[in-house]
Amino acid sequence: MTSQQVQQLLQQAQMYQQQLQHVVVQKEQLKMQVTEIDNALAELEKTKEDVYKAAGPILIKSSKADVKKDLSEKKEIIDVRVKTLEKGEEKLKKQFEDLKEKISKTST
Repeated sequence: MTSQQVQQLLQQAQMYQQQLQHVVVQKEQLKMQVTEIDNALAELEKTKEDVYKAAGPILIKSSKADVKKDLSEKKEIIDVRVKTLEKGEEKLKKQFEDLKEKISKTST
C-alpha cells in the first residue's frame, strides 16, 4: 500500500472520528432534553390546577392533560431520534474500528 493510500485511510479515519464525536454530542443533548421533560412531567403530576406553557416568547394557560400529552409526544419523538443516533453511532464505531485495523495491518 502506498503512503498516499495510507494517508487517505488516515483522513477517512479522522472523518469517522469527527462524525462520531458529532453524533455523541447530539445524543447527549437529546438525552438532556428527555431529562428536562421527565422533570417537567414530575412537576406536572404535583399540581392540581391548569398550568402555563411556553409558546415562543409568551405563556399560554393550558390544561394539565394537554401539557402532559404534548410533553409525552415530544419525549417519544426525542426517544426515536436518540435510538436512530445510537444506531448511527454503532455503525460509525464499526467502520472506524475496521479502518483502524486496516491501517494497523498496513503499518506492520
